[in-house]
Amino acid sequence: MDTIKQEGFRLQDYDYELPQELIAQDPLSKRDSSRLMVVDRRTGAVKHKIFHDILDYLHEGDCLVINNTKVIPARLMGTKEETGATIEVLLLKRRQDNVWETLVKPGKKAKPGAVISFGDGLLRGRVVDVVEEGNRLIQFEYEGIFEEILDQLGQMPLPPYITHRLEDKKRYQTVYAKHDGSAAAPTAGLHFTKELLRQIQEKGVAIASVTLHVGLGTFRPVKVDNILEHHMHSEFYQIEEEDAALINETKQRGGRVISVGTTSTRTLESVADADGFLKAGSGWTDIFIYPGYSFKCVDALITNFHLPQSTLLMLVSAFSDREKILAAYQEAVKERYRFFSFGDAMLIV
Repeated sequence: MDTIKQEGFRLQDYDYELPQELIAQDPLSKRDSSRLMVVDRRTGAVKHKIFHDILDYLHEGDCLVINNTKVIPARLMGTKEETGATIEVLLLKRRQDNVWETLVKPGKKAKPGAVISFGDGLLRGRVVDVVEEGNRLIQFEYEGIFEEILDQLGQMPLPPYITHRLEDKKRYQTVYAKHDGSAAAPTAGLHFTKELLRQIQEKGVAIASVTLHVGLGTFRPVKVDNILEHHMHSEFYQIEEEDAALINETKQRGGRVISVGTTSTRTLESVADADGFLKAGSGWTDIFIYPGYSFKCVDALITNFHLPQSTLLMLVSAFSDREKILAAYQEAVKERYRFFSFGDAMLIV
């Protein structure tokens, strides 16, 4: 049988109706006051809670795995030196020290050789090549420290469905963000406060960190009818020795590994062996998780509500069951949950 005819492999199998007004435009004033839908992955049974109630679902001996990547203010507005034309540059990934792969709008004004000035020449970039999907490689020139200049000139690269201006840059950053490199936030982590993390540890729950620098592939729509033909973009990950040991000890004791977000999940599942154990290290992953995938390491998942027809919705469907997840999403729409990056959360156990 042609796989495209099998339920679960068609793009349309991951569609749902979402009223525009349910797309959260602003973060709540208190991170852990968002709503939490708890879903039993086997039965599909749903409970409605507040995010702080996550404490009731984490038990002594469990290990919570967070992604400590830090979003860089990757959106730069500049002018083409030759013509004065306005050009927007979005940093995607660092290729070498001063060379970045970028998304440029309008691309036709950024041919190889073009020089773009940012902040009255505080930062200058020369387009050196055009690579896959029209992305530009730009070599930057500056005096001082690149990260400091970026912090001064750059804006947070909010997803295209957020139209409101973000008043506080820190609200598109987790409280445990540590390593610069993401073009998007690992949004499931935005609900945690330092106080809530302290309470979680006091319950005897270990907290381990992984790093996965989130690329804009997160927001790229799937453009093929048969999802098996979709190609994921690769993202850089790193797991330190002590964190791998913490996760492995939890597995050995029979505790649960609870992943915060699809990015932590993809990292763990990329690295885990057949028994769910990890080796420390770093590399690039383009793992694509969709129904039929057997999870090796992750036992429970904290995540936000994802876009229709997205690879993230496919991953969540793989962790539970496509029909159960879509039923939970219907329930969330009915109950007026807030969706996407600044929206509410789901715990799948």
